Amino acid sequence: MIWGAIIFLVTLLIFWIPMWATRYLYDEPKRTKVFLDVVRVWMAIFLPLSGIRFTTRGKEHFKKGENYVVVFNHNSFMDVPISTTAVPGANKTIAKHEFINTPVFGMVYSRGSVLVKRDSEASRKESYHNMKKVLETGMHMCIYPEGTRNRTGQPLKKFQDGAFRLAVSTGKPIIPAVIFNTGKVLPSNRKFFFWPMPLAIHFLEPIPVSKEDAPEQIRDKVYQTMWDYIKSREDEKGNYLL
Repeated sequence: MIWGAIIFLVTLLIFWIPMWATRYLYDEPKRTKVFLDVVRVWMAIFLPLSGIRFTTRGKEHFKKGENYVVVFNHNSFMDVPISTTAVPGANKTIAKHEFINTPVFGMVYSRGSVLVKRDSEASRKESYHNMKKVLETGMHMCIYPEGTRNRTGQPLKKFQDGAFRLAVSTGKPIIPAVIFNTGKVLPSNRKFFFWPMPLAIHFLEPIPVSKEDAPEQIRDKVYQTMWDYIKSREDEKGNYLL
């Protein structure tokens, strides 16, 4: 844990200033694109130094000139930095407002996110409007429909409806994306624990959405697609074929 924390902080401090400066140099969506380019270099250094091999599959599903609602499973604090940097092009993720007060990292967290106070109805409405604006600018919108980290021991928790209402209201297709092993590297139920091991994200085929679709039906289809895929990659010992 100590080694991983040291590498994280040292590399973050190196890249903090260029990440901060992008706010004042560019307008959207270029601002987010350049910001994420810097973050990608940061992750490309941090992950190997901390002993983690990270791979992706399925990036060919992102078609040039198209943008998507990208739906991820959620097991760990590791999910956001690797998922947003793995998605091709500019994107933002939905994130909890309270984390922006985290020293140093709070700026990075807020810059790449649409923030929401989950206990505030007004904030939830505003975040929904802001996610629509993200899609309107041509960026991808990344969402974790389980809402919080999955501690159930099952492949997925129940999905909330927001991502699917957003996709239906905008007509944007959904790309289901499965994250593997972050819950083993940085578990949600253990403090001060970090165990390097291979990580992967697999982007699945886009699911088309129309404005006539029922969000609940799209939600259930995406949920079953991701559940089946996770189970198909799992062996009898609970390890994943990456």
